[in-house]
Amino acid sequence: MTTLVSETDTVTRDALAVLQPGFVGTTAPDWLLRRLDDGLAAVGLFGRNIQSPEQLAALTTQLRAVRPDVLVAIDEEGGDVTRLEVRTGSSFPGNLALGAVDDPELTHRVARELGRRLAACGVNLNWAPSADVNSNPGNPVIGVRSFGADPQLVARHTTAYIQGMQSAGVAACTKHFPGHGDTNVDSHHALPRIDADLSTLSTRELVPFRAAVAAGTKVVMSAHILLPALDAALPATLSHSALTGLLRAPVTAGGLGFDGLIVTDAVEMKAIADTHGIERGTVLALAAGADAICVGGGLADEDIVLRLRDALVTAVRSGELSEERLAEAAGRVRDLARWTAEGSGAGEGGAPEPEVGLVAARRALRITGAESYTPPTEPPYVAALTPMANIAVGDETPWGVAAELARLLPGTRTGDLGRDQAGDVPAALRRVLSEAGDRRIVAVVRDAHRHPWMTALLDALVAARPETVVVEMGVPQAPPSGALHISTHGAARVCGTAAAEVIAGRRTAD
Repeated sequence: MTTLVSETDTVTRDALAVLQPGFVGTTAPDWLLRRLDDGLAAVGLFGRNIQSPEQLAALTTQLRAVRPDVLVAIDEEGGDVTRLEVRTGSSFPGNLALGAVDDPELTHRVARELGRRLAACGVNLNWAPSADVNSNPGNPVIGVRSFGADPQLVARHTTAYIQGMQSAGVAACTKHFPGHGDTNVDSHHALPRIDADLSTLSTRELVPFRAAVAAGTKVVMSAHILLPALDAALPATLSHSALTGLLRAPVTAGGLGFDGLIVTDAVEMKAIADTHGIERGTVLALAAGADAICVGGGLADEDIVLRLRDALVTAVRSGELSEERLAEAAGRVRDLARWTAEGSGAGEGGAPEPEVGLVAARRALRITGAESYTPPTEPPYVAALTPMANIAVGDETPWGVAAELARLLPGTRTGDLGRDQAGDVPAALRRVLSEAGDRRIVAVVRDAHRHPWMTALLDALVAARPETVVVEMGVPQAPPSGALHISTHGAARVCGTAAAEVIAGRRTAD
């Protein structure tokens, strides 16, 4: 690729500074190290980059040998969305479980312990928490990633999470502004639209974001969502009205008064890539008021970094993007890097709490039928009714209760049924009953209310075997069913552990 300007040019270095790219591999590729030396100020990590805490620490040390103040970002929400424990499941429950407990002090402790683990590995920016109000229970991408449907509850836990994370010296990134909760489309796949009026946005979507700004969140992430009440043409990520006119505007002028770093959600998501293209989208986002561009979940090589860098340089040269706006954005990136390098807030708040995630998961359980429940004396059969994972969660991370039950009741068997296997309900039911034999059946579901095939098979199974235990590991909207019904409010590994303890009779809910 032809370089447009000298790589020591200030505009070019600023254009690199505003990018937060991903890469492939568990060590830093040579191209990434070169670009860090050229001015790149941040990198993004995903599950593909992580094998163990020790390997991750070595990777971040490698990056800092080139650029000591590099921002190392990760999408580590805990719960269903984990990168640190992508192959085992998270040691921390997600937001919905914490919201179900509704103990902000516990949320603070969970976030601080998660932040402590990130900091120990050299990660200093976490693209979390989700401050979305999950007002649409059919939402295909937020769901258990939200603290709940009540704006005030979401606000108090967003505050606690930010303060806990940042007390460990890791910058929190509150997302997805101005709120992804009332959508029925996943912005990874298409452009969602929210037709709420400004009054509704103010009293619902914006409440947690105002709380986040007041709590001192270092970063806010924009959403690729069209909100005609704010901008009839452009999604929030590309909208000057949303980012500068609302998020940046002073409180006295009706804005949120945020003066920290604004980062976009990934620009390769189809809501941007299929409507504007990633280069054009990057320029529009910076012009609208964004300071950093997240890219690299799906596009992760040097070519994409150079394409976006050159698109920004070209926009400055043509006058479409002012040099001052680019410099301001790069300056905010460097300010955040300085905050993390100085270790601001790190070390406050007490000793490590390695078990706090399990404590929270146990407290989040909601159980129906415990009074008459008798635990199985023999290993059970687990029927996992498995929906397709959304892109944010990914399909690498295990979920359910089978592995946890097998530790407590050796010999536990399991069968996995997706929509393809369960479309013929009588045939699927015969399969489960045949494989289970005389064993107690434990049916595990995830967002049963969103999947008619799942509900149909579950109803048939409970009718055939009334002693069936049902574990809902998504948003618990459907009425409880089964002899024992457990809502875990998330599918993290610790949520499975907590449910398995109750099923096996080893523990009651805290």
